[in-house]
Amino acid sequence: MIPLARVGFTRSDKDTKQEFEKIKQDLKTEDIQILGFSTLPGRLSMMAFILNALTCALALLYFIRRGKQCLDFTVTVHFFHLLGCWIYNSHFPSTLTWWLVHIVCTALMAAIGEYLCMRIELREIPLNSAPKSNV
Repeated sequence: MIPLARVGFTRSDKDTKQEFEKIKQDLKTEDIQILGFSTLPGRLSMMAFILNALTCALALLYFIRRGKQCLDFTVTVHFFHLLGCWIYNSHFPSTLTWWLVHIVCTALMAAIGEYLCMRIELREIPLNSAPKSNV
């Protein structure tokens, strides 16, 4: 990891800006390499992506509420994430682990979100046959 404390407050604005650019460039190269099965930060990052997919599935239940729209919304969200990564890193993501993690997260988010939405949609509608007025 890159220590963020190495940027001093006593330096000039130009030096500080150069340090921030260096840290930003280092973080960009680490972001590409961090998704791996062999390192602890890689496994933690993948777990964070999976937990994010689960919480987004709950968001599908709260905001979308339609099982048929879950896949569309999930693919749209992950497409915008792909565009954001492409713009931020200045190149298209090409690592296999990045694609595997995002495909698994897309499938998890869509499947669990659709399951939760379908459970709500298929609830029985209560029918009261009792009269509504007390006569």
